[in-house]
Amino acid sequence: MAVADDIALIRKQEEVLVFPAFDEAVAFKIGSAIRHRAITENLPIIVDIRLWDRPLFYAAMPGSNASNPDWARRKINVVKRFLRSTYRMVLEQQRSDRAFKIGEGLDISDYVLAGGGFPVTVKGAGVIGVIAVSGLPEREDHGVVVDALCDHLGVDKRGLALATDAE
Repeated sequence: MAVADDIALIRKQEEVLVFPAFDEAVAFKIGSAIRHRAITENLPIIVDIRLWDRPLFYAAMPGSNASNPDWARRKINVVKRFLRSTYRMVLEQQRSDRAFKIGEGLDISDYVLAGGGFPVTVKGAGVIGVIAVSGLPEREDHGVVVDALCDHLGVDKRGLALATDAE
């Protein structure tokens, strides 16, 4: 798929994957589902789910490392600032240095262009938080979150999944 096609599909993901409500129980259910997948597939990831004012779920899987929480923190900051998926930002910005343009005023120590952060959007309220995964290649981090949201919201994954390299 071309970059423009991926961006359009991610925009659709962001429009479709909207919660009727979101609270601690929903965060726990989604985080637990991601954790279960990580155990089953031996994924060396961390998952961090939070509202803007506090964390709701965190898990670190075997094989994840000390840098993964910092990558997740910086992805969370990007979602909070731009209210969109970090992988969409990667594709839109097209910067190999993982940094925002100097004019943005966003320090690389706090903001990173890396996929795996996805906005938690509630119908009628907007973006209220973020789900971040770190530990896999960025397209896969993004896919883990999208898959979990599709499963939770009862949305058909086939219409929202980004193509993999094998496809």
